[in-house]
Amino acid sequence: MSLHTQRDTLFLLAPGFEDPAYPGKVFYCWHCALLEGVLASFPDLAARFDIRRVPWPRPRNAVIEWVGEANQSLPLLVLADGETSAHRTGLHAGRTFIADKDRILATLSERHGFPAPHP
Repeated sequence: MSLHTQRDTLFLLAPGFEDPAYPGKVFYCWHCALLEGVLASFPDLAARFDIRRVPWPRPRNAVIEWVGEANQSLPLLVLADGETSAHRTGLHAGRTFIADKDRILATLSERHGFPAPHP
């Protein structure tokens, strides 16, 4: 399947998931929650790219379609077709992606005008 996109796409885990390894507990991904807070703080900037929230269980087919089975860890920022970044952590089928929360934040600042995190 060939996916083409003119916009960056940020994949986040949908909060409120269960992990069978911890029966009776509900979780959120704190890296994704950090990004959710940044997005909520700057909604006009967040409108510049696509945001997809996916369920926790693997396989995460919505992510696999974009960056392959080996790159399902979230959060994940996939750049628009033909784009690249010094913060890139991977490349799949010619598509650049960033799989590190700090590098994602830096990329959001550089590409979409978000303020930088205070040191």
